[in-house]
Amino acid sequence: MTPVKAVNHIGIAVRSIDAQKDYYQNVLGAVFEGVEHVADQKVNVGFFRIGAVRLELLEPSDPSSTVAAFIEKKGEGLHHVAFEVADIASRIDEIKQAGLRMIDEAPRAGAHHMQIAFVHPKSTFGVLTELCEPARGDS
Repeated sequence: MTPVKAVNHIGIAVRSIDAQKDYYQNVLGAVFEGVEHVADQKVNVGFFRIGAVRLELLEPSDPSSTVAAFIEKKGEGLHHVAFEVADIASRIDEIKQAGLRMIDEAPRAGAHHMQIAFVHPKSTFGVLTELCEPARGDS
């Protein structure tokens, strides 16, 4: 199986990006990079950079979003870990051939112009795992 390239980001489910921004910037020293609305996922994503890794604060923009359901069930906190891959479609095929369950059977658009796909946490020992392929020239 093709190895992942790097940890791309860590997703953290929050009720409010604004309420937590001060902690990430002024306590941890993370560099705030802005907020992006991802309409099809019904979330606002706040980006913070710490070294080579981004933290993504996932704020529901609609009560019917999966992030809103996650917060309702588990509370705010770690949502997923995202691993960068070179060829997401091939990686999805490899994972399925290995017998793991995918949430996304094909890549879809994510924040920062990335192609993304989630592996079901029942196949990853309880950790929601995101595969992401940055647009050419990004990382």
